[in-house]
Amino acid sequence: MSALINKYRRKHKHPHVTSKPVHPAVLRAHEKGLVRACELAKFGASGAVLQKLLETDQLMRISRGVYIPVNLIFTEKIDYAVVALKFPRIVFCLLTALQIHELTTQLTHQLWVAIGQKARAPMLDCPPLRIIRMSDLSFGLITLVVDGGISIQVTNVAKTVADCFKYRNKVGIDVALEALRDAWEQNKVTMDELWRAAEHCRVHNIMRPYMESLV
Repeated sequence: MSALINKYRRKHKHPHVTSKPVHPAVLRAHEKGLVRACELAKFGASGAVLQKLLETDQLMRISRGVYIPVNLIFTEKIDYAVVALKFPRIVFCLLTALQIHELTTQLTHQLWVAIGQKARAPMLDCPPLRIIRMSDLSFGLITLVVDGGISIQVTNVAKTVADCFKYRNKVGIDVALEALRDAWEQNKVTMDELWRAAEHCRVHNIMRPYMESLV
């Protein structure tokens, strides 16, 4: 279960009920789902005002600088939304991408994210990040919309599988083989797509015998 969901449920088992007029910042949070502190400030909620909204359970801080309305219905994908909201250029990859594509039985408490070779590493305590530096982040990306209407960038199925072979020392060869087999058996990828991704990641010679065994 998401660390953010656990945090939310512990803090808001019995939210306060109020009949007072709703603050404009709270209305904005309801409109967007997730909202950053800088935007709340534009609607008059900063400093003591923001603290009051938190204390009266009208808003909740779900991560540093990120807030939600207390009655927001969300899933475990809220973690992805928080990271993407704070770091829009980040790409979800490897084990996290496998989870998004439903191609693994592996459970991880970290979010695996890719950044450029020279990019500044994002700092975030919750959810914890496992950062992988990649030389080319433009190939094999898709955009998905998750909780709060936030768009996230994820490696597509073929690129994710190829990345697992490329970074097999980090994720394990068993994970890579499982991902390849499941992606093929579930018809989530074609051989042409796999081959292009394998060539791009320069693991085509490694993947070739495993791919040939599937057909």
